[in-house]
Amino acid sequence: MSKVALITGITGQDGSYLAELLLSKGYEVHGIVRRVALEDETHRLWRIRKILNDITLHSGSLESYARIFNIVLKIKPDEIYHLGAQSYVGYSFEDEFSTFSMNINGTHYMLSAVKEFADKKVKFYFAASSEMFGKVKQPHQNENTPFHPRSAYGISKVTGYHLVKNYREAYNLHASNGILFNHESPRRGFEFVTRKISHGVARIKKGLQKKIKLGNMKSRRDWGHAKDYVNAMWLMLQQDKADDFVIGTGKQNSVEDFAKKAFDHVGLNYKDHIIIDKNLIRPAEVDTLLADYSKAKKLLKWEPKITFDDLVANMVEEDLKSLS
Repeated sequence: MSKVALITGITGQDGSYLAELLLSKGYEVHGIVRRVALEDETHRLWRIRKILNDITLHSGSLESYARIFNIVLKIKPDEIYHLGAQSYVGYSFEDEFSTFSMNINGTHYMLSAVKEFADKKVKFYFAASSEMFGKVKQPHQNENTPFHPRSAYGISKVTGYHLVKNYREAYNLHASNGILFNHESPRRGFEFVTRKISHGVARIKKGLQKKIKLGNMKSRRDWGHAKDYVNAMWLMLQQDKADDFVIGTGKQNSVEDFAKKAFDHVGLNYKDHIIIDKNLIRPAEVDTLLADYSKAKKLLKWEPKITFDDLVANMVEEDLKSLS
């Protein structure tokens, strides 16, 4: 009998790759979306358009406990992957309230619903974030690194992380935190800096625009490919014991490095096409993040397969293709 999985945030970058991975493993896949409408297929559902006939979508809001409870009761999942959130750090400075409401309450509601079905031993995954580390005081971050979030988004993820740990310890739930460092792909939202760069490079190469506006070019991140990272999520829920895992590449590059490689890929000099816009610099910046994923490597037998160079090339190529 097939395992049943429920994914919140199934229309997002990670949700779409995870749904494809689970389908390839023979799962029955369900997802929660705000609403289901035919016109969404080319807009909000574009990442899962090719698998729409293979999955089941349920209309519902993460801010409605009653709806979440009823969906979990109806499908009785073996595994829940809670990826749904207000996930853009920049927007969390503009609207802290909706970020807190969706990210904290949504996680609490999901955990509470799982607790009510504890006899089924539902396995639960929470999408924590490297943004929880924020203002770091050590070069590498692992599962024991103190948190110092620098945004409403980071704070909401720290709260979700502790909710998961509390439910795991208090109610013996199989609930794991995946502390994922930055992971990108051609399915990344256009509001994120990596996609802003790759799409901008493609448009410049095609003669559709001349410049890209960026903020802090010196910000350094540990960037991997989302396709690799969803496999780590799945591996966490295959363990006998729930735990928390840092997922990253252990390698670091700056926003400037990303831009340079993206422009190099199409034979252009990035310095000719970048404008620094101080309005894009956040009130509180996270200057550097770098993963120590040794625990995941040892216990999950997980390692990233796609290099930074291949990630950048993949994103630029797909954006070029989309403009053809």
